[in-house]
Amino acid sequence: MAFNDMFRLSAHAVITNHEGQVLQLKATYGAKHWGLPGGALELGETIHQAVIRECLEELGCDIEIDYLSGVYYHGAYQSQVFIFKCSIMDVTMIALSSEHSECQYFDIADLSTVQQIRVKACLDFSGKVDSKVF
Repeated sequence: MAFNDMFRLSAHAVITNHEGQVLQLKATYGAKHWGLPGGALELGETIHQAVIRECLEELGCDIEIDYLSGVYYHGAYQSQVFIFKCSIMDVTMIALSSEHSECQYFDIADLSTVQQIRVKACLDFSGKVDSKVF
Protein backbone atom coordinates (compact mmCIF):
# COMPACT_ATOMS: atom_id res chain seq x y z
CA MET A 1 0.00 0.00 0.00
CA ALA A 2 1.37 3.37 -0.98
CA PHE A 3 1.27 6.51 1.16
CA ASN A 4 -1.45 8.18 -0.94
CA ASP A 5 -3.70 5.12 -1.29
CA MET A 6 -7.15 5.48 0.26
CA PHE A 7 -9.49 2.89 1.68
CA ARG A 8 -12.64 2.90 3.78
CA LEU A 9 -13.03 2.52 7.53
CA SER A 10 -16.29 1.96 9.38
CA ALA A 11 -17.35 1.33 12.96
CA HIS A 12 -20.47 -0.63 13.99
CA ALA A 13 -22.25 -1.51 17.22
CA VAL A 14 -23.48 -4.89 18.41
CA ILE A 15 -26.37 -4.06 20.74
CA THR A 16 -28.42 -6.82 22.33
CA ASN A 17 -31.67 -7.00 24.25
CA HIS A 18 -32.35 -9.08 27.37
CA GLU A 19 -33.06 -12.16 25.21
CA GLY A 20 -29.65 -11.93 23.51
CA GLN A 21 -31.11 -10.79 20.20
CA VAL A 22 -29.13 -8.29 18.10
CA LEU A 23 -30.37 -4.86 17.02
CA GLN A 24 -30.47 -4.37 13.24
CA LEU A 25 -31.54 -1.35 11.20
CA LYS A 26 -33.19 -1.49 7.76
CA ALA A 27 -31.61 1.00 5.36
CA THR A 28 -33.74 3.31 3.22
CA TYR A 29 -30.97 3.53 0.59
CA GLY A 30 -29.20 1.11 -1.76
CA ALA A 31 -30.44 -2.46 -1.53
CA LYS A 32 -32.29 -1.61 1.73
CA HIS A 33 -30.46 -4.30 3.70
CA TRP A 34 -30.64 -4.87 7.43
CA GLY A 35 -27.40 -4.13 9.28
CA LEU A 36 -25.76 -3.15 12.53
CA PRO A 37 -25.92 0.48 13.59
CA GLY A 38 -22.82 2.39 12.53
CA GLY A 39 -21.05 3.67 9.47
CA ALA A 40 -18.04 5.33 7.92
CA LEU A 41 -15.45 7.31 9.82
CA GLU A 42 -15.18 10.99 9.08
CA LEU A 43 -11.83 12.70 8.52
CA GLY A 44 -9.98 13.22 11.81
CA GLU A 45 -12.29 10.96 13.78
CA THR A 46 -11.32 7.95 15.91
CA ILE A 47 -13.14 4.64 15.63
CA HIS A 48 -14.65 5.22 19.07
CA GLN A 49 -15.90 8.68 18.13
CA ALA A 50 -17.34 7.28 14.89
CA VAL A 51 -19.42 4.52 16.47
CA ILE A 52 -20.78 6.94 19.09
CA ARG A 53 -21.61 9.58 16.44
CA GLU A 54 -23.12 7.10 13.99
CA CYS A 55 -25.32 5.53 16.67
CA LEU A 56 -26.47 8.95 17.86
CA GLU A 57 -27.30 9.93 14.26
CA GLU A 58 -29.03 6.66 13.38
CA LEU A 59 -30.71 5.79 16.69
CA GLY A 60 -31.23 9.26 18.11
CA CYS A 61 -29.83 8.19 21.48
CA ASP A 62 -26.55 7.76 23.29
CA ILE A 63 -24.71 4.47 23.52
CA GLU A 64 -21.98 3.23 25.80
CA ILE A 65 -19.02 1.34 24.34
CA ASP A 66 -18.24 -1.85 26.24
CA TYR A 67 -15.30 -3.06 24.13
CA LEU A 68 -13.80 -3.44 20.64
CA SER A 69 -14.19 -7.09 19.63
CA GLY A 70 -13.05 -7.30 16.02
CA VAL A 71 -11.55 -5.71 12.93
CA TYR A 72 -12.64 -7.23 9.63
CA TYR A 73 -11.81 -6.59 6.00
CA HIS A 74 -14.97 -6.55 3.91
CA GLY A 75 -13.92 -7.07 0.29
CA ALA A 76 -17.25 -6.08 -1.25
CA TYR A 77 -16.77 -2.55 0.10
CA GLN A 78 -12.94 -2.50 0.30
CA SER A 79 -13.39 -1.51 3.93
CA GLN A 80 -11.92 -2.26 7.33
CA VAL A 81 -14.86 -2.73 9.70
CA PHE A 82 -14.46 -2.21 13.47
CA ILE A 83 -17.03 -4.05 15.60
CA PHE A 84 -17.83 -2.82 19.11
CA LYS A 85 -20.05 -4.30 21.81
CA CYS A 86 -22.24 -1.43 22.92
CA SER A 87 -25.20 -0.76 25.19
CA ILE A 88 -28.11 1.63 24.95
CA MET A 89 -28.97 3.34 28.20
CA ASP A 90 -32.69 3.67 27.43
CA VAL A 91 -34.12 1.69 24.49
CA THR A 92 -37.36 3.66 24.68
CA MET A 93 -35.38 6.66 23.41
CA ILE A 94 -34.62 5.16 19.96
CA ALA A 95 -35.70 7.55 17.21
CA LEU A 96 -34.52 6.42 13.77
CA SER A 97 -33.02 8.85 11.28
CA SER A 98 -34.22 9.07 7.69
CA GLU A 99 -31.41 6.63 6.73
CA HIS A 100 -33.40 3.74 8.24
CA SER A 101 -37.05 2.70 8.04
CA GLU A 102 -37.14 0.08 10.80
CA CYS A 103 -35.24 -1.30 13.75
CA GLN A 104 -35.71 -4.79 15.09
CA TYR A 105 -33.95 -7.30 17.32
CA PHE A 106 -33.02 -10.55 15.56
CA ASP A 107 -31.88 -13.96 16.77
CA ILE A 108 -28.26 -14.55 15.77
CA ALA A 109 -29.33 -17.47 13.58
CA ASP A 110 -31.43 -15.08 11.48
CA LEU A 111 -28.49 -12.78 10.63
CA SER A 112 -26.45 -13.04 7.43
CA THR A 113 -23.47 -15.42 7.55
CA VAL A 114 -20.94 -12.59 7.84
CA GLN A 115 -22.99 -10.87 10.55
CA GLN A 116 -23.31 -14.14 12.47
CA ILE A 117 -19.54 -14.61 12.52
CA ARG A 118 -18.85 -11.03 13.63
CA VAL A 119 -21.65 -10.95 16.22
CA LYS A 120 -20.75 -14.35 17.73
CA ALA A 121 -17.11 -13.27 18.04
CA CYS A 122 -18.28 -10.06 19.71
CA LEU A 123 -20.61 -11.75 22.20
CA ASP A 124 -18.10 -14.52 22.96
CA PHE A 125 -15.28 -11.99 23.41
CA SER A 126 -12.27 -13.51 25.14
CA GLY A 127 -10.22 -10.34 25.43
CA LYS A 128 -8.43 -10.92 22.12
CA VAL A 129 -9.62 -8.79 19.19
CA ASP A 130 -10.79 -10.98 16.29
CA SER A 131 -9.75 -10.36 12.67
CA LYS A 132 -10.97 -11.99 9.47
CA VAL A 133 -11.35 -11.29 5.76
CA PHE A 134 -14.77 -11.50 4.09
